[in-house]
Amino acid sequence: MQVVLASTSRYRRGLLQRLGIPFSVADPRVAETRVPGEKPEAMAVRLAEAKAHSVARGLGEALVIGCDQVAVSNGEVFGKPGTHENALRQLRKLSGSTAVFHTAVCVHNTATGQSRTRLVPCAVTFRKLDDETIERYLRREQPYDCAGSAKSEGLGIALIEKMEGEDPNALVGLPLIALVDLLREQGLNVL
Repeated sequence: MQVVLASTSRYRRGLLQRLGIPFSVADPRVAETRVPGEKPEAMAVRLAEAKAHSVARGLGEALVIGCDQVAVSNGEVFGKPGTHENALRQLRKLSGSTAVFHTAVCVHNTATGQSRTRLVPCAVTFRKLDDETIERYLRREQPYDCAGSAKSEGLGIALIEKMEGEDPNALVGLPLIALVDLLREQGLNVL
């Protein structure tokens, strides 16, 4: 059965490659907008499932992996900044604070129509950051496509005081421990 990653994220693609299974990539073309009053956790789950289902349409037998991540700190949702100015604003707000990155992964089996989803939170406490430190980091890393503007797999680790969660890969965007379990449930053992 083919495996399809419903994401164009190079970070998720890199993580999935670590499992050593062949897969293809498809753009889910799902708008990552928040429904009014929606909790961050629910948003991550909804979008992960929507991405998997969107790509599953028209496929033969496949396991489709959908993912989404929503970061929240002090009641504010932090998405992908897109620009230097937005990243600067995000990191100023996150300085000295803890953010929870809610990462959802969904595996949809097109043969059975079944979907299984897991939500993996990761709490990240940021160091107290001054503007000079933030600017140096942004110039070097340019994390404009990362929720919360900090790439923990790169230089962003220097912005972080501590992380708490069951899978450090979840912070990068694809919780591999949960994914291995979900794939096994669908009959695909990665070993």
